[in-house]
Amino acid sequence: MLGLSPLAHAANWFELQGISPAKAPIFGVSGFIEPSLYAQPGNEDSLENNQIPHIDLIAPGFSQSTTANILRARIMLRGNLNKHISYFFGGEFGDNGFTHVRGGYQPGLIDGHFTFSYIPGARIEAGLIRAPSAEGAMQGFMSYNFVLSSTMIGQLMQQPMYNSSNPYKINTKLNAYLINGQQTLGVNAFRYPGIMAFDWFRNGHWEFTYGAMIGMFGTVAAGNQSSSPLYAARLQEAYIFGGKGPFRSDVQAGIWYQHASPELNDTSYSMNRYGVDVQYLQGYMHQWGRQFRFQYMRGTGWISAASAFSSAPGLAAPLTNTQLYPGSQNTANGYMLEGGLFLTKHIEANLRYDYYDRLPNDPAQQRIFKTRAIGLQYHFTPLTKIMAGYYFRTLDVPHQPNPVANSISDAVDNEFAMQAMIAF
Repeated sequence: MLGLSPLAHAANWFELQGISPAKAPIFGVSGFIEPSLYAQPGNEDSLENNQIPHIDLIAPGFSQSTTANILRARIMLRGNLNKHISYFFGGEFGDNGFTHVRGGYQPGLIDGHFTFSYIPGARIEAGLIRAPSAEGAMQGFMSYNFVLSSTMIGQLMQQPMYNSSNPYKINTKLNAYLINGQQTLGVNAFRYPGIMAFDWFRNGHWEFTYGAMIGMFGTVAAGNQSSSPLYAARLQEAYIFGGKGPFRSDVQAGIWYQHASPELNDTSYSMNRYGVDVQYLQGYMHQWGRQFRFQYMRGTGWISAASAFSSAPGLAAPLTNTQLYPGSQNTANGYMLEGGLFLTKHIEANLRYDYYDRLPNDPAQQRIFKTRAIGLQYHFTPLTKIMAGYYFRTLDVPHQPNPVANSISDAVDNEFAMQAMIAF
């Protein structure tokens, strides 16, 4: 695809989130809100003092198995200062992992960048950036088909932040750090501070896009948690059938990579994430319109295993603290298949299967998460809809005997989630 020229109205996530529309004013305000409802039985663990494991409770508070909240609530400012400079700022006010900092509620800046389009073939974006990565981590809120993210995306890409200056000690039996949930500094929401070069090129129906970023491993709430740069890159190729924006009709394939060197207890570790994805979308909000997505990813080093329980008398520390496996020998991998079909112009049915294999290198700690989800959406407009889903979940413990892990696995049950997505 060398030698092709950029096309200003081409659409992909780099373009949609990196620059403002050409006709956008100097100052524009928008936002969205997501009232959400969750329900599951809240099964108790039969072995550990009849406590309910976190997997059967609703994040981020883990205090109830059935509840309602505002998952995301965002106000965004964006515009064009001139034809070459655009900006985008967003504040997040919902109840989620990003705003759950040190065990309390802390709204924060989730987006904040300027994009400079002076250099042909290399737009420069600087600030708080959604880093190049998996399509499922880059897509905007309007294209989510399920309330709950896949386990693979949630555990490998939604990176929790820990205070690198705290004197955590390695648990020698697990070869992992134990970190109290009250000390977690929120998640990264797929974003890092940095600078990125990106652009897209069209040749007939074909479109090639690249993005390459250098930044820091941290967030606004956490600050910089590494003395070394973070690197991220993505290449993608698309064949466009027609349309533009987040719901254009196309088939697209991408490959991506991220590397960081997070620090803890005066030690620097290696964190690598990489993967491939394919998506197909045709006929959005038309009867028999359809979509298909496939994603595969792998991680090495810096693998987090969230705490199994909240603190309670008699529970061992490894059960009530996040277990962070920092060594480069630690791995995880997963994949996701997702499909959707518009039964009418407004009603869409969805299916998803996601598989996540955490720590296959460590037989005692290996866990395999499998989720089969069925969903239904009613689209009022491209930016306003209601979606509901039922999630059939299992947690496998491959290596026996492990009575503690087995009791948690036996307690895992299914979940229902429903959400209204309202944009303004």
